[in-house]
Amino acid sequence: MKKILSLFFILSFIIPYSSGIAQVERKELGNLVIENIPEIPQQLKDRIFQYQSTRSASFQDWLHNDAGILISTRFGETAQFHKVKMPGGSREQITFFNEPVGGATVCPDKTKNIFLFSKDVGGGEFYQIFSFDMETGTFKMLTDGKSSNGGVSWNNKGDKFSFFSTKRNGTDWDIYIADINNPENAEMVLSEGGAWGAADWSPDDNSLIVGKYISANESYFYLLDIATKTLTQVNPSPEKIAYGSTIFSKDGKGIFFTSDEKSEFQRLRFYDLQTKNITVLTEDINWDVESMTISDNGESLAFTVNEDGLSKLYLLDTKAMKHEKIPGIPVGQVYGLSFHPDGKKLALILNTPQTPGDVFVINLSDYSLERWTYSEAGGLNTSEFVIPELIHYPTFDEVDGKPRMIQAFIYKPKGDGPHPVVIDIHGGPEGQATPSFAPINQYYINEMGIAIIEPNVRGSTGYGKSYLALDNGYNREHSVKDIGALLDWIEKQPDLDAKRVAVNGGSYGGYMVLSSMFNYNDRIKCGVDIVGISNFVTFLNNTQDYRRDLRRVEYGDERDPEMNKFLNSISPTTNAHKITKPLFVVQGLNDPRVPYTEAEQIVDVVRKNGGEVWYLLAKDEGHGFRKKTNRDYYIWSEVLFYEKYLLK
Repeated sequence: MKKILSLFFILSFIIPYSSGIAQVERKELGNLVIENIPEIPQQLKDRIFQYQSTRSASFQDWLHNDAGILISTRFGETAQFHKVKMPGGSREQITFFNEPVGGATVCPDKTKNIFLFSKDVGGGEFYQIFSFDMETGTFKMLTDGKSSNGGVSWNNKGDKFSFFSTKRNGTDWDIYIADINNPENAEMVLSEGGAWGAADWSPDDNSLIVGKYISANESYFYLLDIATKTLTQVNPSPEKIAYGSTIFSKDGKGIFFTSDEKSEFQRLRFYDLQTKNITVLTEDINWDVESMTISDNGESLAFTVNEDGLSKLYLLDTKAMKHEKIPGIPVGQVYGLSFHPDGKKLALILNTPQTPGDVFVINLSDYSLERWTYSEAGGLNTSEFVIPELIHYPTFDEVDGKPRMIQAFIYKPKGDGPHPVVIDIHGGPEGQATPSFAPINQYYINEMGIAIIEPNVRGSTGYGKSYLALDNGYNREHSVKDIGALLDWIEKQPDLDAKRVAVNGGSYGGYMVLSSMFNYNDRIKCGVDIVGISNFVTFLNNTQDYRRDLRRVEYGDERDPEMNKFLNSISPTTNAHKITKPLFVVQGLNDPRVPYTEAEQIVDVVRKNGGEVWYLLAKDEGHGFRKKTNRDYYIWSEVLFYEKYLLK
């Protein structure tokens, strides 16, 4: 108990101050700056404690010589790396940083018992690349400590790795190759300007597959000859194509990749390097192929398909070029695919609304599942957790003479209702709401009787490239109209209470919250805006340099006078006078994507209009809260906010 109390020791002095508006009560608690949030009742903390005590595990890589697997999971404040030697084995923690760790990849050279990983400071996303020696337990930073770095990929020999970095000018993602024995002298092998990344090395280590990202609807991929530094575009086409995953075949004769060329969806394809012919391998699947991995012997390729928000797992025989769906996979999300070196087993992460993300291994001879990690669920009986219902509701426009239908997942409490509703809007905007383990949502459903609806409004991924582009540029508020249509649908449901509806969302979802609140002020009781955009022009001016051009493609170029006028006209700060319902704003001080100034300006303008605003700022977080202490306080505050403004 003493240890828990020490984490929440209140340096907190309460400072009432006046900024020309109503008095604001401000205090500090550790790294949290808290404004107008009442004292959290101990009873509330106790009631939600179990739901905050869950964890999950993420597969990172196989260890050499069948020594087990490398995973990341959180036992204290942040996620760290652990070793697991066998199915169901104990988790042996091997890193102990104050900051959470990113992805890790083990060196292919078995004489080197090391792995590479990434880590930032305070959520600023200036990720650095580190090496970790599993023999000595020592680590070393391999990058400059200032720029943003990522996309690490070992070569096949295991003596070099590729990565992207912004260190040249802070804006462009250039590609570097480093010798593991001399990483400080990494060589820049590509500096074309824009957002570039390296996907895979050729089997002879002489070439890299590299890609340039323009937008969710446009990208390009190339072969980079490392010796000559020459680029050869793969599949040049006048059509705008979005490419996804890419990987070399193990015989070096071709490349497996996904793209939406001549299709609404990302299909798996094979590019023959000799004939330049492309074969579509998943013509029969009208959903996006997402992740994929290939076995070391090159005989099998595993891939996932996003079927209406649910993951399906497939296995491709690379000789026959035929695929089959793997049976017996629980309904939910499948990711983190990785073949065992012997090619006979496949590691993956399974996540469902009733089970946290855990590592499983499939025996490919009979498709039997073996569970390697057993993440705790706070002692809760998760079999009682609500599984969502997939619904489709009509929105304001038509397709082929019929109302356009919007997909959504709804989680309903037990009982007849009518239940209060939280509309939970995903970010991106190129994101997607999918059923997964979300214990805090289950708390709202089971303990507070709140129904949760997660809509996939236009602009969401997973429903074709045309749907993805429907909210671009001057169509920005069309996605907000999809929320208006959802409010219409709620009014027609006898078990939902249309007079008690809240909106919640993060990042772009935060903008959607604010826009919904001023467009439908009389139909919404309150809203929670998490790291959200409050003005598109100031957002584009202040987001990190390496992100600005990418976001202009989605939202519009604020340097164009007409677009600038439009973006200002639809921005929440311009329309804040229409918001009269309570608002809770949550922000990380170090957010490189949506700067904290976006939160502060909406807080100020709503307060000046006499609105009720709670504000929570974390000084050691970025685009979302990754430290448990901060996240716990945020959840307590959100529960209290809903109790006060939604339920009553």
